[in-house]
Amino acid sequence: MNPNSDSPVIDVEYEQPACPTQHAWARVPVEPGPVQRAALKDRIRQLLKERNAVMVSHYYVHPDLQDLAVETGGIVSDSLEMARFGRDHPATTLVVSGVRFMGETAKILSPEKTVLMPDLDANCSLDLGCPIDQFSAFCDAHPDRTVVVYANTSAAVKARSDWLVTSSCALDIVTALKDKGHKILWAPDKHLGTYIQRETGADMVMWTGSCIVHDEFKAFELEALKKEHPRAKVLVHPESPTDVIALADAVGSTSAILKAARELDAPEFIVATDSGMMHMLRQQNPGKVFLEAPTSGNSATCKSCAHCPWMAMNGLAGVAQVLEKGLNAIDVDAALIERARLPIDRMLAFTAAQRGGQNAGALVPNIGAA
Repeated sequence: MNPNSDSPVIDVEYEQPACPTQHAWARVPVEPGPVQRAALKDRIRQLLKERNAVMVSHYYVHPDLQDLAVETGGIVSDSLEMARFGRDHPATTLVVSGVRFMGETAKILSPEKTVLMPDLDANCSLDLGCPIDQFSAFCDAHPDRTVVVYANTSAAVKARSDWLVTSSCALDIVTALKDKGHKILWAPDKHLGTYIQRETGADMVMWTGSCIVHDEFKAFELEALKKEHPRAKVLVHPESPTDVIALADAVGSTSAILKAARELDAPEFIVATDSGMMHMLRQQNPGKVFLEAPTSGNSATCKSCAHCPWMAMNGLAGVAQVLEKGLNAIDVDAALIERARLPIDRMLAFTAAQRGGQNAGALVPNIGAA
C-alpha cells in the first residue's frame, strides 16, 4: 500500500494463472464526479505552472490524464517518446502517469529533474517477472550474447544490458545487431521476442516473461469476432500470443497501431492491446468503429478485461496530490543511473539516426571484425 496516499481507492485483486507474479494488487481510484473532476483539473493546471512541471502520460492511462497532458503542453505517447520528451523538455519536474519503469527511465535520462508518479506501486508484470538476481544469472550463463532488454524492466536490469528497445524500434535494432553478427539474449517478453526472432531470423535465447494484459488475448474468440465483423481490420500489439498475431492485419507498437488505424481503409477495427488505447484511437478517427479484442470466452484462462491493473492506479487525484505535496518522487541510485543510461542512449541515438535519414546500423559494432 502507499502510506502517503489519502485519495479514495478501491482495492481490486487480479489473479492471472499465466502471470509470473500470480497476483497483481491494484488500488483503483474512485471515479470523480463532474464537479470534482473539473476542480481537480483546474488545480493540476495551476500546480503545473507553480512547480515548473509537465505531464507525461502513456496511452494506457485514464482518458482524463491523457487529455490533460495534451491541454497543458505535455504529451501522450508510447514509452520511447515519453523518454525523449521528458529528457528534452525544459520543465524541472516531470509527472509521469504510467507504470514505475517509465518513471525510472525518465529519472535515468533526467537525473537533475524531479520525477513524480501518482502511485509508486503502479508496476508491470514484465518488470516484476524479471528480478535482477535471476536475470544476471541468466546473462552469466550466456556470456557470448549481446543483452537486449525491453523497456518494461527495472533500472537494475537495464544496467545489466547492452541495448534497450521498445516495441516501436525492437525489430530495427535486432536486425542491425544480427547483420553485424550478434547473437541475442532477449528479455523479458517471450511473445515480443518470438515475433522479433521470426521476423528477423536472429539467433536469440529468451527470458519467458509476459504481459498479463496481452497474454490473455484469445485467437479462438478473435476469429469468431472477425466473422461477426467481416469488414474489420485487426490491429495487434506484438506482446500478444503468436496465434493472435497471426490473425492481424497490422502488428506493431502503440504508435504503429495509431498509424495503421489512420491509414488502413476500413470502417471497423478490432484492437488487441490495452483498452486505454481506445481513447486516442477514437479521438483521431471519429468516423471509425473500434472494438476490443476478446480476452475471455470458451478458451480463456481468466475473465479479465484488457486493461492493466497498474495503469488503472493513475488518477487525477493522485496527480494533484503529488504536485501539491511533492510525494512519490522516483529515486534511482547515481551509480545505477550511469550504467543504465548507456543502453538507453544507444537506443535513442539509433532511433534519432533513423529519423534523420542516416545509417543507424553504423552505430552497431561488428562482431568478430579484424
